[in-house]
Amino acid sequence: MKKTSWVSKLTSTVAAGAAAFLLFASFASAHVTVNPSNAQTSAWQMYTIKVPSEKELPTTKITLKVPKEVTFKQYQPLTGWKISTEKNDSNEVTSITWEVDGDNQGILAGQFQQFNFVAQNPKNETEVAWDAFQYYSDGSIVEWTGKPGDNNPHSITTISEDPAVAGNAAASDGHDSAGTAGSTSGSATNDTASDKVTDDKKANDDTTLGDALSDTVTGQPNNTDTDTGTLKLQQATLIVSILALIMSFLGIALATRRKKR
Repeated sequence: MKKTSWVSKLTSTVAAGAAAFLLFASFASAHVTVNPSNAQTSAWQMYTIKVPSEKELPTTKITLKVPKEVTFKQYQPLTGWKISTEKNDSNEVTSITWEVDGDNQGILAGQFQQFNFVAQNPKNETEVAWDAFQYYSDGSIVEWTGKPGDNNPHSITTISEDPAVAGNAAASDGHDSAGTAGSTSGSATNDTASDKVTDDKKANDDTTLGDALSDTVTGQPNNTDTDTGTLKLQQATLIVSILALIMSFLGIALATRRKKR
């Protein structure tokens, strides 16, 4: 009797721990996020907002506030989603909304959706916060507007002059409009060594809007969620779940054996 009781208690403890761990893992990895988290000053950057559904209900709409520090340029059309923007008195886009259209049921439980758009980063180094509002089919709204560490934090992008920090984002100042690229300053054929160094640096740092959109055309965003920490968390969750299942079967087997005696 003592043996069975010990196994039963251990099984319950492990199962409860696994359930708590799974719950923690779901909350830890299911935030609405905007990538990249690092970008370069003045760059025409393609951003990607990733929206998972945390509830057992579909997400039917997502609104993203455009930080005042960045200038919204273009969005990528997406089948099944109606996209609209709001502007201020200066004709600047202040928010963008993706809403289900037609037969689209939205982002179902256990799924996520990515939306792409292009914005120009500020000239000065800063941090920009992306406030987002997630709408579910029952009318409930989750506001992703908190600070880091809050239950519903907003995403933050660090704008830096250092290309090593900014990743493969690049600066560009000579655009005629959101749809056409202007000329870049400098030339690789300058005679002086100092001009050549400057032009070599700009060749690495500068890009056109076409470069920013090239990843959109091929369907490959500049930055995807390949967070090593998240993968390790998922692996640990799987291991704990398997252990809990084994202990559960062991408890049932010992209980059955005792009854037969």
